[in-house]
Amino acid sequence: MNYQEENARTIDRWVAEGWEWGVPVTHEQYAAALRGEWDVLLTPTKPVPHAWFGGLKGKRVLGLASGGGQQIPIFAALGAEVTVLDYSEKQLESERLVAAREGYAVDVVRADMTKPLPFADGSFDLVFHPVSNCYVEQVKPIFKECFRVLRPGGALLGGYDNGVNYLVNDDETAIVNTLPFNPLKNPAQMQQLRDTDCGVQFSHTMEEQLGGQLEAGFRLTDLYEDTNGSGRLHEMGIPCFIAVRAVKPL
Repeated sequence: MNYQEENARTIDRWVAEGWEWGVPVTHEQYAAALRGEWDVLLTPTKPVPHAWFGGLKGKRVLGLASGGGQQIPIFAALGAEVTVLDYSEKQLESERLVAAREGYAVDVVRADMTKPLPFADGSFDLVFHPVSNCYVEQVKPIFKECFRVLRPGGALLGGYDNGVNYLVNDDETAIVNTLPFNPLKNPAQMQQLRDTDCGVQFSHTMEEQLGGQLEAGFRLTDLYEDTNGSGRLHEMGIPCFIAVRAVKPL
């Protein structure tokens, strides 16, 4: 079993145990979105500015590693044609359940985002990519694939870990790790993850993540930082995530 298969099984178990990022929207939240009352997250606490989306009616939207029935139903309620790709069967099951409950169409694709995406060039107007590349060793190929499947003028909205979380111990009181955090190359780091049931995770630099988007051909148009939402780093106001809007030039 490779590390991506291990992560998929881990996330399936987390969802079954009530993981916060695997709880789908309620009917009431979906109905509110139909009335134009909505917000979605790329990072733990700050809603994505609505201006980042523009009008979604009739737009083709890909939720990349975005299963769980939290964002895709909102985009469907706003009139988008929606596709979701994830490797967690439980997360995709939630997408199917919400779509059946609310009566909209969704293309559900179980796949690994570290592989070439199973879509033609220029298939989408928007790629929505919440924090998830922390479960992937190499991120630059993902940005290149996002660029390929977007039409010219399309946007990638992504949430990314900045690496701070991988420096500290569980109670966030001391720096205990060096960077990069790569458990495939550091057995002690792998043991830390095993001991805390965190799946297989990796730190990534801003050079990899922002530079990787620029290298793929994107133009970065906006960004904001966010905290963990709880814990000592959050209480100290230390940002651990960044959300970025990037556009494929015309």
